[in-house]
Amino acid sequence: MGFFSKITGTKKTDEYYLALDIGTDLVKAIIFKIDQESEKGIVVGVGRKKQKTGDMQSGAISNIEGVIKSCNDAIETAKEQAGIKKIKHAVLGIAGELVKGTTTTVHYERARPHDRISMPELKNIIQKIQWKAYERIREQIEWEIGQPIDVKLINAAVVDVRIDGYRVANPINFQGKSVSMSIFNAYAPMIHLGAVDTIAEELNLDVISVVAEPYAVSMSVGYKDILDFSGIFVDIGGGTTDVAVVRNGGLEGTKMFALGGRAFTKRLARDLRITFDDAEDLKIKYGQGLLSGQSAQQINQIILQDSYVWLGGIELSLNEFAETDSLPSNIYLCGGGSALPEIKQVLMDGRWHKSLPFAKMPTVSFLQPRDVIYMLDQTGELNSPQDVTPLALANLMVGLSNEERVLAQILRRAMYDVQD
Repeated sequence: MGFFSKITGTKKTDEYYLALDIGTDLVKAIIFKIDQESEKGIVVGVGRKKQKTGDMQSGAISNIEGVIKSCNDAIETAKEQAGIKKIKHAVLGIAGELVKGTTTTVHYERARPHDRISMPELKNIIQKIQWKAYERIREQIEWEIGQPIDVKLINAAVVDVRIDGYRVANPINFQGKSVSMSIFNAYAPMIHLGAVDTIAEELNLDVISVVAEPYAVSMSVGYKDILDFSGIFVDIGGGTTDVAVVRNGGLEGTKMFALGGRAFTKRLARDLRITFDDAEDLKIKYGQGLLSGQSAQQINQIILQDSYVWLGGIELSLNEFAETDSLPSNIYLCGGGSALPEIKQVLMDGRWHKSLPFAKMPTVSFLQPRDVIYMLDQTGELNSPQDVTPLALANLMVGLSNEERVLAQILRRAMYDVQD
């Protein structure tokens, strides 16, 4: 099974599809079909299943059998609501600290600028970029874990193409001397992908694509002036926080760090001397605004301490993106952990952003399921920021199910070459 996007080759049919978000705390399953007339995905079934505490660690699968059971339960619930007996085709999300995403840019001078750019020349450029990106990511992961590791390309997208400084959608047949091309690539360790492969086989799923979740989230929101859009997407899950930075309509890169909602739950359990499950229930009620008075104040003080620790992770994640240009001032939150009011509170603190090159004080808003551009929820059950990630996985499939462009075709071939 290929572990990178094959979505662009998918035909639009009346078949049902599954988007499976294997989160640290919850497995979220969405069943949808593609409406050919509106070219939107229609959600017809939703299923959720709470993961057991030891089955996932920092966004990565640690107990395959336990995760399979949770996934199966979530899928069965979604199938029952959708009124179907079988689901075959699926898109799966993957996260974790060692899932890396970066944009690689190559500049070169053409020897014959008056010649039109040909297909072989364009293929050569893309292949050079992909090999350069592969070596960079592999070295970065090896440095982090201290030993060699096999990685696999899972997602790739052309971010920017410029000829003599002018941005073009497709460089074929253009003339010019200076060519600059940027491609975003997401890689994951083979050990993670092997676990996902095993789960898919046990669930009898035909995986159309495995997707880096921050990539999916950053691609899920549509804007009128997309080439002028810049923003920071922050997805706070149970075990990890995923950060994606978009500049001028192009995804510059992604970062993940192992601090999410479970860290707050553990702190509540320890300080209040209650069980982890009771602390989780208390945290959820607090995030929903169902607690008040002294109880709410006590929880606020506990969570606020760890929120500043979490904010340190955000600062470190954004440092690398700050090396070349100012950071986007719009921050978009999603994921179950974003429900804690302290998250927005620390992000709105007027001090932290001064250590980073923001052009102005950041603004913070929440992504909602209605913001996901190609998806419509027929069930009425997707109504919070924690539902954005599985919807974004489905959205990516719908958005790329149309006839693929020339650059996407060449990029897919280059991906095969890098992985062979």
